[in-house]
Amino acid sequence: MKYVDSRCRFLTFSFVFVFLGFARADESIDFNRDIRPILFSKCVSCHGPDEGSREAGLRLDTESGAVQDLGGYAAVVPGNPGASELVLRIASDDEDMRMPPTDKGKPLSDDEIDLFQNWIQQGGAYAKHWSYKKPIRPAQPSIEGDQWVCNPIDAFVLAKLEAQGMSPAPEADRLTLARRLSIDLTGLPPTWEEAKAFADDPSDQAYEAYVDSLLAKPSYGERWARVWLDLARYADSAGYADDPPREIWAFRDYVIDSLNQNKPFDQFTIEQIAGDLLAEPTEEQLIATAFHRNTMTNSEGGTNDEEFRNAAIIDRVNTTMAVWMGTTMACAQCHTHKYDPISHTEYFQFFAFFNHTADHDQKDERPVLELWSDEQTAARTALQHEIEAVKAQSNAPHPELLALQQELEKTKPRATVPIMQELPTNKRRTSTIQIRGNYLSKGEEVHESTPQAFHPLSDPTSPDRLDLAKWLVDPENPLTARVIANRHWEQLFGIGIVESSEEFGSQGELPSHPQLLDWMAVELQENGWDLKSLLKTIVMSATYRQTSATNEILQQADPRNRLLARGPRFRVSAEMVRDQALFASGLLSDIMGGPPANPPQPELGLKAAFGGKTDWTTSAGPNRYRRGIYTSWRRSSPYPSMAQFDAPNREVCTIRRIRTNTPLQALVTLNDPVYVEAAQALARRMITAGETEREKIQFAFRVCLTRNPTNQEIDRIKTLYTDAHKVFLKDAKAAAAMATDPIGEPIDGMDLAELAAWSVVGNVLLNLDELLMKR
Repeated sequence: MKYVDSRCRFLTFSFVFVFLGFARADESIDFNRDIRPILFSKCVSCHGPDEGSREAGLRLDTESGAVQDLGGYAAVVPGNPGASELVLRIASDDEDMRMPPTDKGKPLSDDEIDLFQNWIQQGGAYAKHWSYKKPIRPAQPSIEGDQWVCNPIDAFVLAKLEAQGMSPAPEADRLTLARRLSIDLTGLPPTWEEAKAFADDPSDQAYEAYVDSLLAKPSYGERWARVWLDLARYADSAGYADDPPREIWAFRDYVIDSLNQNKPFDQFTIEQIAGDLLAEPTEEQLIATAFHRNTMTNSEGGTNDEEFRNAAIIDRVNTTMAVWMGTTMACAQCHTHKYDPISHTEYFQFFAFFNHTADHDQKDERPVLELWSDEQTAARTALQHEIEAVKAQSNAPHPELLALQQELEKTKPRATVPIMQELPTNKRRTSTIQIRGNYLSKGEEVHESTPQAFHPLSDPTSPDRLDLAKWLVDPENPLTARVIANRHWEQLFGIGIVESSEEFGSQGELPSHPQLLDWMAVELQENGWDLKSLLKTIVMSATYRQTSATNEILQQADPRNRLLARGPRFRVSAEMVRDQALFASGLLSDIMGGPPANPPQPELGLKAAFGGKTDWTTSAGPNRYRRGIYTSWRRSSPYPSMAQFDAPNREVCTIRRIRTNTPLQALVTLNDPVYVEAAQALARRMITAGETEREKIQFAFRVCLTRNPTNQEIDRIKTLYTDAHKVFLKDAKAAAAMATDPIGEPIDGMDLAELAAWSVVGNVLLNLDELLMKR
């Protein structure tokens, strides 16, 4: 950055200052809201914390840097924009002087320049980034329409609506709420009987009782585990080109069980980060540490094991900060973060926490925990006793002894799971800075620590992973509770209060309702990190209960529903799309836990190109109809129908699934073998559910959409059925294919043409927007 003569500089200042004036001098400027977004998007990449890329020795990400004497002048002179170099540069008409330079971005707008002038006039004070300040429970706002308020959430929402001259929407009808709640809390629609009982219950306690019943279902854990498995990058294969199978399903079951038990989130955290370091860890706590064994391993011949071990540690660093702190730390792997206060050195101090584990990119996944059933343990113990008895009789080799030993060796555990395990003290690795992120370019030695921008470790003398885990859920941590509360809100409303749920740092979005987020974060912490309680509080609110119906005025005023003037409406997750089809068809299996399942999928023809490891042997019996969370997750070839609905490959941590809307999704739900079979099964249910066409259609609407059809809908479905039936009466081969492929032969006495026509109806109903969307 070049500087001009001071006399010329002040003359220019005077002109710029008078010309632009103080259009908003009477408005209070909020640094985080008004100044930080501009400063960090337009200035800090060149004038930030990274000394290696800092221009002209000027640092604008800190107040001390902004007011620093640069030789008789400063970028910011508090209270005096006319003497502030920053204002001169951003307002200059001279391209050689103006900041940012033309090759770095567009000039600031007049409004943005006004903001900087007024901010400096008001003192030019910086403020700590909002998310780096510990949340404090805010006072509940006083509002006029408080009769609408069910709990504090509504007070914060209504205060913002009233400030915008808007009102909340009416409450949705009971059947809609029954479906919304069931999908949100269990991932499945309610049965018609459940929904009707709730809708017909006039008591004041009906809503809360229904919520409690859903939270108590085992399917609650299955629904919410999906979110955590994305974060944990859980997969049933090891990744990279070879992508061999990996037996790690015990970790998936641990997550489901923990959520169903309502394990406090702080305990859930500590077990996964450092369960092996707890005093006398249980089998469950050791399984939990597989969270960080979900990293990919490369068993391809000729690869460098240390290179990929290092890559796994890098992934653990980035994942830990993203999952718990909502902070993108990866930039600091190669250089000091250009926007957030995380240095290159601090990155590798954090790296050191994970650098002493015993895993080392080996095909056998060591260290592993063997899981034995009670029956297996009893049988092994009996064999060992027999062996000892034979040995006691004679030390000489004995055929019976050999046979018993061979039998013992043949016994295998029901499963194994990779776990975390610390190296012995004498084998601990030395951690160093990796210059430019290259593991071969070693810099100075570093020791375990956390970034100074955050709260300190409780014991900084010789911290380990257990200290790190406790640091993540420390009451002084400004981020974890906010991040977790926001993530649960995002699942229910489609968008988080902080939309960039993966980024709470300076490059992230500001919260739409900052006080509400802080209230929920403090509530979560003070309520013992109770996740079910957090969810219950949200769904009990009037905000959540609003109808999702919209109108032209709402669409223009708030098209993305950021003000929450209506209820949530968005497409359900990939797993829910499939699970709902299986539920409506009656095919869905309720088998929980255990090895992954291989449901039907299209023939992909991968074997010729990639070998037999890409084979997909479809599971038999109930296993082919298990919930999507149990589907075998291969990183190199994710389950195709779920991938089309935005399921990730889980090579790395996925904080937020970005919803897409493509024609391929309709092709999946119309033609994929799972959905065709579901339509055929639904048709068989319709035929046996009622005598008349009207009764059959009514049944289908109830199981698919949790409501009764209108007369117009019944007439349209009747017409569809009649037209399809006529076609199939003329084409027996087409009727047989539509009615039986792939589901199999019909129940005795069912007419193929009739069954095929109802299968067409089932196919249409399973493709309705209303079924694929939560409304």
